[in-house]
Amino acid sequence: LIRQVSIEAPAPKIKDSVFNLVVPIPDTPPHGARILVVYAGACYRKNQSTSISSISSQLSDTGDITTSLHILAKQMQGGICSSISEEGPDSSPAQAHQTSVAIQHNPSAHHGVRDGALFPGFEVAGVIESLGSEVKADCGFKVGQRVVLYPYEGVPAGYSELMVAPELQYLIPIPDNLPLSVAATLPTGALLAQSAIISAHQIVDELLKKRPAEKVKILIVGTGGLALWAIRIAAQHFYAPATKDKIQITVASLRDEGFVMAKKCEKVNVVQWNEDLYEKQLIERTHDACEGLVDIVIDFGSTSRSLHRSMQCLTRGGHVLISDEIADKLLAKFAKRAEDRGVFIEVIPAGTIEQLHDVVQLVASNEI
Repeated sequence: LIRQVSIEAPAPKIKDSVFNLVVPIPDTPPHGARILVVYAGACYRKNQSTSISSISSQLSDTGDITTSLHILAKQMQGGICSSISEEGPDSSPAQAHQTSVAIQHNPSAHHGVRDGALFPGFEVAGVIESLGSEVKADCGFKVGQRVVLYPYEGVPAGYSELMVAPELQYLIPIPDNLPLSVAATLPTGALLAQSAIISAHQIVDELLKKRPAEKVKILIVGTGGLALWAIRIAAQHFYAPATKDKIQITVASLRDEGFVMAKKCEKVNVVQWNEDLYEKQLIERTHDACEGLVDIVIDFGSTSRSLHRSMQCLTRGGHVLISDEIADKLLAKFAKRAEDRGVFIEVIPAGTIEQLHDVVQLVASNEI
């Protein structure tokens, strides 16, 4: 038996969201691999399980969740990723199987859901523990190799000490110079941000063709992991010699600490969305920071208030990109309003395996 941690769609109390279970060790798929998890991102499942009560009653004796989260939050002050022991293929299972979920243990923790600090998805980095019986010797992978797991459809419900990939195509090799602790943040956070920037880039190219003499203005909303990845990837994409003077990026920060981090980014304007201010004041403040209305908003907030504010910062014909997480509940609500304002709401597509390969290489080479 092995341990498994699952974070369900956030509940009012953290202890009702995180489940620590004991599950059987999975068999290695014939055409896949079994992975020894070293690091995992603290992502949650988008749809809450229908059997929460039954799961809750099966909590293992591996430790009280609330106490564990409190300790881990202290260990990971300011962090959004969980760590599962020391990295490296030489770590023994006894050393490596220390599953941790770093969530701030206080009443404001769920504010992180709103600003993108905690988001749905699946992030795992580890080493190959075994290869399937049908895998050929020239497959390109070997036992002990460091990899991240692409969040494929049907990915497991939680993080366990040993996980399986049904096909080798879902494994992305990690270069030796890229720490697994960083690699673990790429399969969902960085990949979704990369997908958002690629979507925005297509709009930017069209606008620059239509009006080459004008700047294209982009507003990124949120300062959790998603938004901070988006800032870095946007800089890599848009601040090339040919376009660096034609793109203006502004970040609307939802948290004080995010405001400080965003200000460290070069050539990025920052505006703080202090929720204590009136809505009109926040919109005016954003217009001033952006020097008027913007062409594109990438909104990693997860509330109707955030989307409503973002739309009021858009020029007519502008685009607001939102995550699939909030699209289900907000698209229908804002469709008529978007039509009246002449703006477009688009869902950020899930990133592809190829894009994850690209992100890994860009981060490993320090281009991002």
